[in-house]
Amino acid sequence: MMVLNEGGPAMYIILLLLLLSLFFIVKAFLSKTKDEAHSKKMIGLAIDSSLLSLVIGCLGSLLGIIDLFDMAQALGETRPDLFSVGLKVSLLTIAFGLLSFVIGRLGILIYKWSLKSELEK
Repeated sequence: MMVLNEGGPAMYIILLLLLLSLFFIVKAFLSKTKDEAHSKKMIGLAIDSSLLSLVIGCLGSLLGIIDLFDMAQALGETRPDLFSVGLKVSLLTIAFGLLSFVIGRLGILIYKWSLKSELEK
């Protein structure tokens, strides 16, 4: 939980999007045999939510770097310790966004792979 607090409010949005991606992927797997159209819709939503987590991670990182430069400008000096902390915080959001994106995409890949193997039967 500490890392989520360090990264700022974007981290909670990314966490929510990760959970939504996983929810949509599970729903797609559960409805795969019953309702193919609903299953495809859920995978589409998982694709969108995983991509949105990546984009919000990039946005959060960019905003963190802008805050870092604002802080350096206000202080009138660039202290290496403050600069490195600011960079670390700004990189946390993009790292978590990338992790969320990769987890979502792996679930989507597994889903699509399972469809391929069913068609071969």
